[in-house]
Amino acid sequence: MFREERRNKILEHLDKHERVTVDWLAGHFAVTKETIRSDLAALVKQGLIRRCHGGAMIVRRNLQSRLISETGDNFEVLLKRLSEQEPVRNPDVSPHALRGKVCILGAFNVDIVAWVHRFPRGGESLLAQRSSLGPGGKGANQAMAASRAGAQVHFVAKVGKDQFSQFAFDHLASSGIHSFRLYQSEREPTGNALIYVSQDDGENMIAIYSGANKTLSNDEIASMSPELASSNVLLVQLENNFDATLNAMKLARALGVQVIMNPAPFSPDILSCIDLIDIITPNETEASLLSGVEITDLESARAAALAIVARGAKRVIITMGSRGALIYDNQQFQHIPAFPALSVDTTGAGDAFNGALAAAIADGQTLAQAATFASAFASLAVEREGASNMPAYQQVISRLALR
Repeated sequence: MFREERRNKILEHLDKHERVTVDWLAGHFAVTKETIRSDLAALVKQGLIRRCHGGAMIVRRNLQSRLISETGDNFEVLLKRLSEQEPVRNPDVSPHALRGKVCILGAFNVDIVAWVHRFPRGGESLLAQRSSLGPGGKGANQAMAASRAGAQVHFVAKVGKDQFSQFAFDHLASSGIHSFRLYQSEREPTGNALIYVSQDDGENMIAIYSGANKTLSNDEIASMSPELASSNVLLVQLENNFDATLNAMKLARALGVQVIMNPAPFSPDILSCIDLIDIITPNETEASLLSGVEITDLESARAAALAIVARGAKRVIITMGSRGALIYDNQQFQHIPAFPALSVDTTGAGDAFNGALAAAIADGQTLAQAATFASAFASLAVEREGASNMPAYQQVISRLALR
């Protein structure tokens, strides 16, 4: 057994049982206690476990100021080594109704939200009716959604060394997210988003400063491999530095894990990695940019989906707001109508859809079933204020029953 494989197996055991002794591990793997102590020391350095007398305990939630990595090798060498092994599969059972594990690489942002009667014009100052400061970022929102949708979630992000890093840790630690790791940047602040929400229709305008989200390193991505190896799905977006996202997708491919990409905010870099994506979920604007086809209705959305597949995509879901979602899979189209909703705040609608979709795919649902579940989930999310304010699984089941 390879050293990395044994360490992954140790983490799998700890994930199920919380703690383990050196004696048990040495006997189970038929190696010396010194070898096990070396394995545990390496996992401690990666922030994955904590040593205790005679053994170790798992660390599920971690704010790490500096990665101490033992990879030592070029990232491509790590990928080659992993691809030569049998993928390590360990689908975990969620305590909720869904099953499966979702690993999410993404951004954590601090959202500064102003509710206005209407959007301001150029050069115009408006008095906001109210404002708030809260957690956000596509990755964090999607992690919250996937967790509320029933999946076991591991979330990886990067924040600054500022007052908001503890804010990020406290928010995630108080959530239902199963495990997470937050790295800290030495030079960039925690990402932030300035958001206007129109009181007239719940639509939003957003400006994002990515900050620490754009500073993920190869070693930090490589350290995802134990959690990713036991996942069913990797969900990514484009708020991190692209090379980090690309390496995470390569790592997922080497480990035999499905990749879902929410291509937001849009970047033409997507075309260079589209073959690594199993399911791509653009909205109308992103699909238009990706395909070169302006989407105005379902017919033009079908043309855009065909163009995206022609560029190398495997399966496409175009989210269309109140017009629902269009799926292109196995050379067939399927339209998922939107669920009726009383829209209050659409800021997190796309994140709600993608997180719920990933949870349902990890559960083994078909793409159409998963998109229907995600549409119901998102319809409930837009009836709540705040991008991270996600509905509960049972609420989604109740809404599905209405169709």
